Amino acid sequence: MSEIEEEVMETKPNAERSVGVIAVIIKKRMESATAVNKVLTEAGSIIIGRMGIPYSERDLNIITLIVDATTDQIGSLTGKLGQIEGVTVKSTLAKL
Repeated sequence: MSEIEEEVMETKPNAERSVGVIAVIIKKRMESATAVNKVLTEAGSIIIGRMGIPYSERDLNIITLIVDATTDQIGSLTGKLGQIEGVTVKSTLAKL
């Protein structure tokens, strides 16, 4: 079980959750795609939607994620993605 999955399992029933959008920009996909996909697979239980767009003219790939999780879980996901070389991550959250 991944760290993110463990955090989901440990989430208290009354823990405040947020719905958010995470933008991931990947430079030179061939160098970082495997690491990005590994992290996203580990976080599969909090991701409710994913869209990926290649932007070949700029040698970029852009992934948009829709998530539903605690702020700690979302922070863990964005932190892990942000540590991957060539990856930029930004998020916006709405507490409901």
